[in-house]
Amino acid sequence: MLRATATLLAGGALAQALPLLLGPLLTRQYTPQDFGLYHLFAAVATNIAVVACGRYEFALPLATDDAEADVLRTLAWRLCLGVATLALLGGMGWALWQAAPWPVALGPAVLALGAVSLATLWATRARAFRRLAIARVLQHGGGAALQALAGVWQIGVAGLVWAPVAAALATAAWLRPPLNLRAPQRPTLRDVAKRHRDFPLLNTPHAFAGALQDTLALAVLAAVIGAAAAGFWGLALRYLKAPATLVGGAVSQALYPQLAQHGPGATVASRAAVRRVLLAMAAIALPFVALLMWLGPMLFTALFGNAWAEAGGLARALALYIGLHFIASPLAVVTMAWGAQAWALKLALVGQVVFVAALALGVHLGGLAGAGWAVSVAMAGYFGFYFVALACWPVSSTTPTQPPGNA
Repeated sequence: MLRATATLLAGGALAQALPLLLGPLLTRQYTPQDFGLYHLFAAVATNIAVVACGRYEFALPLATDDAEADVLRTLAWRLCLGVATLALLGGMGWALWQAAPWPVALGPAVLALGAVSLATLWATRARAFRRLAIARVLQHGGGAALQALAGVWQIGVAGLVWAPVAAALATAAWLRPPLNLRAPQRPTLRDVAKRHRDFPLLNTPHAFAGALQDTLALAVLAAVIGAAAAGFWGLALRYLKAPATLVGGAVSQALYPQLAQHGPGATVASRAAVRRVLLAMAAIALPFVALLMWLGPMLFTALFGNAWAEAGGLARALALYIGLHFIASPLAVVTMAWGAQAWALKLALVGQVVFVAALALGVHLGGLAGAGWAVSVAMAGYFGFYFVALACWPVSSTTPTQPPGNA
């Protein structure tokens, strides 16, 4: 696991370094309003893309053999094509309402992101960690580089929108798992879909609700305060969540196959692995939170210019939430491997209601910074319960479906 994590971290570090280094250039090429519209588009695209494959791609590491994995991949790809087609139609309607052409990119964005997710989980099953590391550089670093190039041409929001789509399409082509569009005779698509039905029935609403949280946050801010506020929020979270994307993504991709090897349900070994991850992530997060609360406003103004000063105050307010999110970032795969997706869905829905309610109350009482402080305080209780539940999960020979104390 350490070698796999190191490989993914190396690729992820470069993948995150390029967007972070190009950020000061991008904030001088595009206005906060441009970023606000882009982040809203990206949130909607991500919201749809995370469920485009019916989450069947996340069942790939659990497939018992290559034949079952191939059927899962075929099923996920067909669903992705259908969802992307519907997203294209929705994007056309959005473009008419917005009186701008860039929302038409919604369909290609959903297709590209869904294809990347499917290819990533296929490579995870194959433990092709070096290939995955290169793919992360291509997607995230390439997207930022193309955005900077588009900024030179001064094409506005369209450049911010289409650049990541092109990078995601290139990433999917790089990973390029061989796709078999004809279902094998055994096992059948229906049998495999039924066997892994927890993923579309339980993990799909979980993932959709999680992505919807970001979409609603940006929509509330844009509607109440303005597009620039959505731009400040989007930029702050893009930078503050970058360490979670880097470290959490690498750890989860290495952790998931390890937990899956133990079979469904928590074992002594798998629970110990989760506890080690929790402690390690917390040790990294603590100094990061302290630094952000101390120097956040100064750093944002120095890096991005005076026009983005408000994003620095927001960064300080969100520091606690960002630290807790960092610790939680690799843990979503735990309940998948332990067969506890129903419990995870219920808890996530509670968390998303708390998040949106806190944000709305914070905006009402204290504007953008008030929203950040309210979210940090409210989500501290949610994440605290989540961490304790995973660390104390009961070891059982059968699949646990309830948190500790209710098993």
